[in-house]
Amino acid sequence: MRQSQASARYAERVLDSVDDGGRPERIVLWIDRKDGGVWAVGRVINPQHRESDEPRADDYLFEGYELDDALDAANAALEDDVSVVEQDGDLGRVAPFTRKEIVPRLEREFFRES
Repeated sequence: MRQSQASARYAERVLDSVDDGGRPERIVLWIDRKDGGVWAVGRVINPQHRESDEPRADDYLFEGYELDDALDAANAALEDDVSVVEQDGDLGRVAPFTRKEIVPRLEREFFRES
């Protein structure tokens, strides 16, 4: 049974493209916050083919305590993937990860727990 972790994600980007063999490929990058205040950046290819949406340990590209570091890691990975996808065709605009989209949810959760 598929379980969704999307609600734990503070931000997410999805890139649809094709792999080296011409088959459809989906790349999902996200930023979430783990227990203990750890920010994490994840990346997975073709999550729709997995039995669960639960991230695996090796899906994470970055874990650390600073949001700015997580944003840097997420945007670097996103930029790398976008440049590859653009070579395969027109991707359109993909917005970078920003503090502006993450901080409001963080504040809501912080004040709800206080």
